[in-house]
Amino acid sequence: LLAGLDDDAWQRPSLCSAWRVRDIAAHVALTPQSPGIGGILLRGIRARGDFDVVNRDMAVEHAARTPDLVADLRERADSRSRPAITTLDNLLFDTMVHVQDVAVPLGRDVDVPLDAGREAAERVWRMGWPFWARRRLRGLRLSATDVAWSAGDGEDVYGPVRALLLLLTGRTDAALPELTGPGVARLGAGGVAR
Repeated sequence: LLAGLDDDAWQRPSLCSAWRVRDIAAHVALTPQSPGIGGILLRGIRARGDFDVVNRDMAVEHAARTPDLVADLRERADSRSRPAITTLDNLLFDTMVHVQDVAVPLGRDVDVPLDAGREAAERVWRMGWPFWARRRLRGLRLSATDVAWSAGDGEDVYGPVRALLLLLTGRTDAALPELTGPGVARLGAGGVAR
């Protein structure tokens, strides 16, 4: 996905607000290179508890000091190391969503493995922070059209699990073109059901 990108593409805004394609790549590359719980806590204190700021700052710093992020990602692809503050379930959805954060602005279609997509959607639905999907999407029933997964109660929203995963994680504008059903009209800014 990233090999051969020109500088313009690396600088393009991703689906994550205030993150470039380059920053997303650096964030994923940092997964097995976590500074440890102490380093993360210190950064958290400096950021006044804003985990989004901590994540973004670390990614921007890594992007600035790593001239070849493709090589960095390839070198660490087989690593099973992870930050102390996350779980493998979280890394599953995080990686799949971040691939889409890059692919969509680049105009590329990247499929989500269906079984993994189902597990990822279920994990995001069950968790609270940072997405609060059950709260944001209250009054809607989400159903995947390509794998057996559904959640919620209310007006129906249908789509491929990839689009539902984007919706669940707040990337509503990117998900909307692939969603159908009477509940779609209720989706407002930020993926909040009205």
